[in-house]
Amino acid sequence: MSSEPPKVADESADGRQTRRRLTRDDRHRQLLDTAWSLIRREGTDSLSLGRLAEDAGVTKPVVYDHFGTRAGLLAALYREYDARQTALMDEALAKAPQELVARAGVIAACYLDCVLTQGREIPGVSAALAGSPELEQLKRGYNAAFIAKCRATFQPFAATAIPAAAFWGVLGAAEALSGAAAVGDLTRKDAQAELLCVIVAAVERHAAAGP
Repeated sequence: MSSEPPKVADESADGRQTRRRLTRDDRHRQLLDTAWSLIRREGTDSLSLGRLAEDAGVTKPVVYDHFGTRAGLLAALYREYDARQTALMDEALAKAPQELVARAGVIAACYLDCVLTQGREIPGVSAALAGSPELEQLKRGYNAAFIAKCRATFQPFAATAIPAAAFWGVLGAAEALSGAAAVGDLTRKDAQAELLCVIVAAVERHAAAGP
């Protein structure tokens, strides 16, 4: 079976159909979009490389060439999600005033928005990552980066060093609150307000003599 990506229909100036191949980057984008759509409709358990190939209208070798394994596909999905979350957070923090509540609000809003944008997909992908030591290590790396970002963002508001444990607590709250909002157990507004309070409380415990 050939691993060549199929051509897609295009139309010439005289109305005749021509065929063009997707670039590798475009095909990769199409496969990721198709994977997100499949998870959204049917859940993470339905995601396999064979099913992705079927839904994307390509041969299995094309999908294997891009991701190698199901674990590789899950890792690619989580990397994309994390990159989007990081970019939105960094952009919003760059514009936010140097005030504790304002910056806590940015972290809370960006975390909720990224999870809710992906809806039911992210909780499923995140849970699937725990099923493999390799993928669990990937997730732990991203968690550590989030905690480091929080420590750098909020240390200026504290009189003493804020321990990593404080932000592990924040991360746990963020995952629980965003997960509840994603399935409709909480409104986005309530989840964001509670997460903001958790962040502020974690920082203020170390800010008695701070700015």
